[in-house]
Amino acid sequence: MKEAGELVWLHVDETCVVVDKPAGLLSVPGRGEDKQDCAAARVQARYPDALIVHRLDQPTSGLLLFARGAEMQRAFSYEFMQRRVHKRYVAVVEGLLPLDGNWHEIELPLIADWPNRPKQKIDHAAGKPALTRWRALSHEGQRTRVALEPVTGRSHQLRVHLMAIGHPIAGDALYGNESGAERLLLHACELTVGALTVESPVPF
Repeated sequence: MKEAGELVWLHVDETCVVVDKPAGLLSVPGRGEDKQDCAAARVQARYPDALIVHRLDQPTSGLLLFARGAEMQRAFSYEFMQRRVHKRYVAVVEGLLPLDGNWHEIELPLIADWPNRPKQKIDHAAGKPALTRWRALSHEGQRTRVALEPVTGRSHQLRVHLMAIGHPIAGDALYGNESGAERLLLHACELTVGALTVESPVPF
């Protein structure tokens, strides 16, 4: 069991660095002196050419990809833009979803909820397209463990989509309630880009 706040180094080569980000650590620096410790700063302290390609929300744990240099950052960013990067998450959500073994889709457009930043919201008129695939894995009391695959990569997409179908992620103080969970129960467990696949065990 890794210590809280520890960054785990999972893959390093000449093109990229993949780390396992703990819950509670920012992906990139925030505003203010107290928000400078982040995954990007820690990775760049060891690999100064490392540039962030995508982000995880602060309360989300799991796999984070950094490119080695600007050229690789452009290449990886293009792969994300073309939706050729496969990402899988595991979450525990409130309520019971059907254990039918099938993948289901949530397709609801998202936009920033400006008066309530950093929240996002569903907006059928002005929102950007957003698509999430989900499959129920098991029931855990009155909760369901689910596999999630974001086809698009909107801010807070998984959290808003699951809230929208009535099953907020456990521990989500922003979109649901903390409901006794010590943290947001959302973890980025698998990342595939090109020939590289990296996996991270789910810590909950």
